[in-house]
Amino acid sequence: MAVQWPWSSATPLIALRGKQLLLRLPQMSDYEPWYKLRLDSREFLKPFEPRWSEADLSRRIFAMRVRRAREEAEAGTDYSFFVFVLKGQQEILVGGITLSNVRRRAAQFVNLGYWMGQPFAGKGIMTEAVATCLPFVFDTLDLHRIHAAFLPGNMASRRVLEKNGFVEEGFAEKYLQINGRWEDHVLFGLTRERYESRRYTQR
Repeated sequence: MAVQWPWSSATPLIALRGKQLLLRLPQMSDYEPWYKLRLDSREFLKPFEPRWSEADLSRRIFAMRVRRAREEAEAGTDYSFFVFVLKGQQEILVGGITLSNVRRRAAQFVNLGYWMGQPFAGKGIMTEAVATCLPFVFDTLDLHRIHAAFLPGNMASRRVLEKNGFVEEGFAEKYLQINGRWEDHVLFGLTRERYESRRYTQR
């Protein structure tokens, strides 16, 4: 994994690299592929996300997302990555990962969320993307826990987390508003101890 963190740059960037993936903050040049992927995947993603309007896909709103992602990363509170599959010199946008609500002091945790465009779902890409984030969370940010939550019927999300060492920790009633309704969620977590144990045994 390579981390680029030039905060003095006019366009600050964090880039995480996996075997076939690149995770980085969004840029305005990503708007067209992002718009197409989100539009084409709208019905696929609808059951798993907060409600999106047509305005949420506009270039103006996207520009606000780009600016907010940079500001939050610089503040160290949230990290919104786009996930790209690398093919030669080509970067193909396939989804996104968010590390949000970084808590310090006695807590030392972050929340993990992700989405995958419909054409790329079920190919193991998100499993690798989450794995690519883990060294950034535990080594670079030096946090102690990652929290994640998913709808009880979302078996694909469960598999992504379990393959990365997360374990089920609980159940939260009416936890998040999804597609306009408050929905129950299964709670998963990964501690530094479990992460380091898995990393040692996989060497």
